[in-house]
Amino acid sequence: MSLNTANTPDGKGVLIYNGEAILLYTKHVTMSFNHTNMTALKGKKNGSLYLTSHRIIFVAQCNDGMRSFSMPFFALRDVKLEQPILSPNYLKGTIQAQPGGNFDGEVTWKLSFSKGGCVDFGQALLQAADMAQRYRPYDAPPAYAPAPGNFFAAPPGYCIPQQNYHGFTAPTHAFPDQPPAGEVYMYESPPPYPGIAGPAQQVSGPPVVPPYPAGQIGQNVHYQPYGHPPIPTQNQPPAYSGLSQLVLQVSV
Repeated sequence: MSLNTANTPDGKGVLIYNGEAILLYTKHVTMSFNHTNMTALKGKKNGSLYLTSHRIIFVAQCNDGMRSFSMPFFALRDVKLEQPILSPNYLKGTIQAQPGGNFDGEVTWKLSFSKGGCVDFGQALLQAADMAQRYRPYDAPPAYAPAPGNFFAAPPGYCIPQQNYHGFTAPTHAFPDQPPAGEVYMYESPPPYPGIAGPAQQVSGPPVVPPYPAGQIGQNVHYQPYGHPPIPTQNQPPAYSGLSQLVLQVSV
């Protein structure tokens, strides 16, 4: 997990890797944390939630110290679906910090969905995490390191891909929305760890959309065609050791 590393400098956009795909998106989510002394994580946060091929990303609406919260699948523990009788369903779990990710130790998180879809998101998360785990087990998160190079407006193919994405079927009936144009940006570098499709190399060719320097990101970004889809490669990232199986537990 890393704090304030998956957002653009102005805090309005999400930053993904070159080859990372957005599987689900919703803007009606509240996130909160327990068992933490960090001021930035206190209180309820309203914002947008992204399920990608590699992680969960929450981008907060307001900047009260937390702008984004990134949770790679391999760092998740004890994910549960809570179904209280008199209040909406919610997901909760524990996330282990990535060294260098602006946070230390572990924290317990909670996600509630004001417009519904909690069960669908939980099942999609479980499927994506299981698919990613097949390529390499983890025991401890790799250190977070800022991606080298610039970032630029992401092409439309990375925002809600085709219905069957490397065997993953997104529940778009529960999450039909797509991220607004001008809010998704991409690093030049590929993900530092495998996702649901395994290791992938950087998309070939220079970006059609030029990089946007920090502090100069506008809202009116026009997407353009870009290169080719990610090409699987046999190159492996640095070795990390074993991840315990992620299981979605249901409580009433």
